[in-house]
Amino acid sequence: MSPVNSMDYSGKDTVLDVVRTESADFFKLVDDPKNWNVQTRCTEWEVRDMVGHMLDVTEGYLMRWEKARKGEAIDTAGLLVMADSLNKNARSYRSLPREEAISRLKADYSKMMDIFDKLTPDEWGNFIVTHPYMGPLPTFLYTAFHVMDYGVHTWDIRWGLGEKTRKLDERTAGVLVPYMLFALLPSTVDAGSSKGVDVEYGIEVSGEWGGKWRATVKDGKFEAKPETDNFEGCKAVFSFDPSDFVLTAFQRFPGGEARGDPEVIGKVRNLFFTI
Repeated sequence: MSPVNSMDYSGKDTVLDVVRTESADFFKLVDDPKNWNVQTRCTEWEVRDMVGHMLDVTEGYLMRWEKARKGEAIDTAGLLVMADSLNKNARSYRSLPREEAISRLKADYSKMMDIFDKLTPDEWGNFIVTHPYMGPLPTFLYTAFHVMDYGVHTWDIRWGLGEKTRKLDERTAGVLVPYMLFALLPSTVDAGSSKGVDVEYGIEVSGEWGGKWRATVKDGKFEAKPETDNFEGCKAVFSFDPSDFVLTAFQRFPGGEARGDPEVIGKVRNLFFTI
């Protein structure tokens, strides 16, 4: 349970253990036939579409990994089309029989985890694989994407099953906190909502996996740095537990508590587009 730097190779074993824990829960839920057509927290997806989504992304990663190994170039589409493309792709697997879809995904998952297990310290940060929507990325980000997919989407399924107040596991959310700050939020600033916005605000996440950061949004760019001055000069401060921070960053709901200038709070809540 002890916190690790999930972006560093030293945190690899913990990150992969989180993937295994969350994926086991995911497969337990999708293996139950009565859950197959349950509507999830993702408004366009039933449980069967979560399986389709994981088939889409995992097989895409495996293909792109192979091309990277061979030094072959491959394109990237950009984040602005990501949501529509992922939705279309996930639903395209509805024609597969349930047992076939699940069996295929489990086989893909095993291949992906075998790759992750064999990552060396050098490959962790230096081997580059082109993401379908985010461009060239170091491999450690793909381990985090598996935490996001199996962790957050399992939460989505459980929400659909009636567990509306359920939290992400603290370790799962904690592993993802830095990825929200330094990958997701900087990549999803909405050009229209951020136009003319020049604001500095605080983010504090409770618990051992948390911390305090000073966030700035200017010229359509988000940046977060560790906070050392008790948020002096910040016009608003947002407080979360790790689960609420991650789920808010993924726009599952506007979680946490905010204090400060109501106008700034409102602007910050609407700065990001959904992927």
